[in-house]
Amino acid sequence: MVSGGELNGRSRSFVVLVLGLSVLLVLIVSAVPTGGARSVSVAMPETVSDPTPQLPSPDGPLDPLRLDTLRARAAGMRPLSSLLVWHRGELVVEEYYRGMRADRVVNVKSVSKTLLSPLVGIALRDSLFESVEQPIRELLPGYYARLDASSADDPRKDEIRLRHLLDMSSGLQTTSFGNYGSWVASADWGWDQLRRPLECQPGRCFEYTTGGTHLIAIALAKAADTDLRRYARRVLFDPLGIELPAWDRDPQGNYLGGNNMGLRPRDLLSFGVLHLDGGRFEGRQIVPEDWIKESWKPRFQSPWNGHGYGHLWWSESWGGETARFAWGYGGQYLVIVPRLELVIVATSALERREAGHTRRMRRFFDRYAIPAFRPMTREIR
Repeated sequence: MVSGGELNGRSRSFVVLVLGLSVLLVLIVSAVPTGGARSVSVAMPETVSDPTPQLPSPDGPLDPLRLDTLRARAAGMRPLSSLLVWHRGELVVEEYYRGMRADRVVNVKSVSKTLLSPLVGIALRDSLFESVEQPIRELLPGYYARLDASSADDPRKDEIRLRHLLDMSSGLQTTSFGNYGSWVASADWGWDQLRRPLECQPGRCFEYTTGGTHLIAIALAKAADTDLRRYARRVLFDPLGIELPAWDRDPQGNYLGGNNMGLRPRDLLSFGVLHLDGGRFEGRQIVPEDWIKESWKPRFQSPWNGHGYGHLWWSESWGGETARFAWGYGGQYLVIVPRLELVIVATSALERREAGHTRRMRRFFDRYAIPAFRPMTREIR
């Protein structure tokens, strides 16, 4: 028979043992790295890290209240004209506002730049381009011959490579923003971009410029021995069943690379789902998967909006998730959140553009659209 004193002594020993094991367990757990978001360096090519946070699995129930809030917020945002959401293999939101219809084509503005990215990936796969390190001089010899004979010649322009145009790091003076009007009024848009002075060494600074993506478009058409629209339809748009209407051309007849393409919101959604699925559509590999991964890597941080930039794709942390997105003037967006298997398309009416709409759209993605599709956390009791 065990006495009460002996029982109390054994209980105390057991409690001490349990407390000791608990402390040891805490020490072990605290030693495990938890990861976290990493910063993006300004104007440092090839060194920008991917700010993907280490988060719990996205599996779990969605909060219907957050979905209702998302729809209500979108409906009240002028001049938003459409909102489409693809989540885990199905279209879960499709809303049109202020006279917009599903069959109506939208000018997607600079989303057109991002649409060039998979075309470059396909051209590399098919050996139309050698690599992203190929000098632009080899792709556009006519312009460089003209450059050699002009006062605009600068030996550093020989260092401009395809990747510099993809990353907006050619160093050439921008033809966007305040220079856009004079650029499109010029007699030769490709030449007008290339003749402009270098504002930094190629590969050393970020300078957003539509003339740079137009040079990519000219090089693509030249390498494919056809015009950009025919090439794009053959290798990308027709396989997806997407119409690509004609759009602006330069005085030489080259389709504008980087602006003013016209697409329906559902077309943009198909383009996003294609990328979410690693470039595959109906069992066929349309865009090389490795190219998509490479194009999503941020290499620069824009000094004027803080977003990361890869091969014609923007990136940002919204709603606690890493988003890759295409963005056009006036509020045209294609947002892909791979971890959540999420694609969001939002278009806006250009004729009803309001000051601050871009800022409100970013807040919308950050606070409402993306968080609505993160699973609810369960309290452990």
